[in-house]
Amino acid sequence: MSKRYNIRNFLYILVGSIVTAVGVAGFVTPAKLAGGGVSGIAVILYHVWNLEVGISIFLLSVPLFIAGIRIFGKRYGFISLIGTILLALFTSLFGLIIGFEGFLPYTDSVDTLLSAIFGGFLSGFGMGLVLKGGANTGGTDIAAQIVSKYTPLPTGSALFLVDGLVIIAGGIAFGLESALFATITLYVTSVSINFVLLNMGTRYAKTALIVSERHEPIAKRIIAEMGHGGTLLQGVGIYSQQERPVLLTVIPNQKITQLNTIVKEEDPEAFMIIEEAFEVLGEGFVPMHRR
Repeated sequence: MSKRYNIRNFLYILVGSIVTAVGVAGFVTPAKLAGGGVSGIAVILYHVWNLEVGISIFLLSVPLFIAGIRIFGKRYGFISLIGTILLALFTSLFGLIIGFEGFLPYTDSVDTLLSAIFGGFLSGFGMGLVLKGGANTGGTDIAAQIVSKYTPLPTGSALFLVDGLVIIAGGIAFGLESALFATITLYVTSVSINFVLLNMGTRYAKTALIVSERHEPIAKRIIAEMGHGGTLLQGVGIYSQQERPVLLTVIPNQKITQLNTIVKEEDPEAFMIIEEAFEVLGEGFVPMHRR
């Protein structure tokens, strides 16, 4: 992997963590919006027991890291750890600067609505950048992947379930109105993440065709590190007339950067095509029997 590629990815992770932290510390926390994720739980703990948000984000993620490492491997846990440490650090830093009081006076519900929109946008935009950098902010996405691994639920459905429980907890702590605003935050966050990962649109998966002599180690890492399968096709080069193995796999948008990293590390000379998958039915996505 090139030095330039490493620097670019680090900048994505760094800037993304900063942007997400601004959204959490400047809008989500002061407005009492528990819009899912570990940050949502941290908001509840801050207002109920006065526990510092950044520290709570980190401490809540520790058991999830341990579980993720045991189930998905050390590399997965390490990547998750980078994003979470930076997010927790910058959230605490901005909390010290603005005191988690936010940028708005919160004299009426309009201020809360604006926080739900802009807090969700900043959080999602930042998380999208972190995902583009090949890392993630840890938290409930690890829990969702664990649930998906041991149940029939696809990862997206498991994440919706976990975040839904956080919103319900926020509703119990802050009231129904807060829970409804938090739902807006969660929606805007997901749209912002999709916007960053796809540049435009909300499609949720990509089809990848990988031509490489090292298709076997690539396939093994897709299974072990990403939790996805694929199909090995046999192709013939038009110019060389030689047989070439082609690996076909369908990957959720948030894992495309991880797939790129795996392919570049295993075979920098590989040829890869990534295109939109408008609808994906089957194991790991939408079950066929639900259509």
